[in-house]
Amino acid sequence: MAEIITDIISKYNYWAFLILLLMGLHAMISKNNLVKKVLGMSIFQSAIILFYVSIGEKKGATIPILAHGHGTEQVHQTAAQMVAGFVNPLPHVLMLTAIVVGVSTLGVALALIQKIYRVHGTIEEDEILENIKE
Repeated sequence: MAEIITDIISKYNYWAFLILLLMGLHAMISKNNLVKKVLGMSIFQSAIILFYVSIGEKKGATIPILAHGHGTEQVHQTAAQMVAGFVNPLPHVLMLTAIVVGVSTLGVALALIQKIYRVHGTIEEDEILENIKE
């Protein structure tokens, strides 16, 4: 039983991902306020970024930069042995791009909500749909 609890505690980043994902999904689906929906989308995106950064982690690995360039200290190691000791930087680089896209999406969505408010006088989805039907 103690091993199970230790395993659950050691995977706290995946539990945080799951909680954030469900919070964002709940906000996007259940809320009628457009700002709350957009904030839910932002939380959802943050959860996905946390997940990708979490799966990019490797125990005991280091950053993929050679400390002494193409030095002589590591001549006895093969390329495969050297690569096994490095973290894969690709998920982290992709998540930097996702952060930029997420911020841009949030900005455009908030600008659209502001325009919707000017036209309809509300940001509640139900009221906007009633205004469109009239």
